[in-house]
Amino acid sequence: MDFVKGLPTGVYVGQTRIQHPKAIQSPLSELEGFNLALHVNDDPFRVQQHRMILLDEFSQYGVNKMTWMTQTHSTICHTVNDAMTMNALTGDGLVTQSKKHALMMMTADCLPVVLVNRTGTEVANLHAGWRGLADGIIENTIEAMHSGPAYAWLGAAISQPCFEVGEEVKQTFCAKYPELDTAFEQGKQFGKFQADLYLIATYILQLHGVETILGGDQCSYRQDKDYYSYRRHAKTGRMATFVFMQ
Repeated sequence: MDFVKGLPTGVYVGQTRIQHPKAIQSPLSELEGFNLALHVNDDPFRVQQHRMILLDEFSQYGVNKMTWMTQTHSTICHTVNDAMTMNALTGDGLVTQSKKHALMMMTADCLPVVLVNRTGTEVANLHAGWRGLADGIIENTIEAMHSGPAYAWLGAAISQPCFEVGEEVKQTFCAKYPELDTAFEQGKQFGKFQADLYLIATYILQLHGVETILGGDQCSYRQDKDYYSYRRHAKTGRMATFVFMQ
């Protein structure tokens, strides 16, 4: 498993891909690869097996707990430590100060963002589509952290040339942050723009004092052998971005 380099010692960050040597085949599944989402009409037993495979891999680094959530393109962020919840969490951001606890976030074009504080003693994981970015999922997650993040990693998301949005999306961002006009290029059709999720997230992160921003150089839409993409194929799986402290 590949981990992101350049983060504080003991912090492990990465993203799963479509291909995995232990991916389970099932006659009840029409989805290819190492899908980790339960809400995409996959065989739930197969999905749970995939999640257990990940937990087993993470356990080599001391991980004994994983937190998933029902993601809703919201700005809701939860802090999760030792207390167990009986109901599945709903929202799009997770924060922990606990070691050995993996925070999991699923995507298939939206932008996963991992945050780490300067000393590597607090981490966060969030799911940022354009709605979440516009409404403040990054800001809310940073506010939920006990200490400000010094590092961020941007996982695979749809790149600007492949992500066309309406003029109302551009106006939504520019009304809040006028400087983000540069994150939108004129699209092929009148009134359409190509939005740069990486640039938008980077601007917001820097505005809130994040000094080191890693990643942001992949495209879930174009890299069809590596990543799931909802825009490429609506019937698709989800990869997971993870972060944990050893």
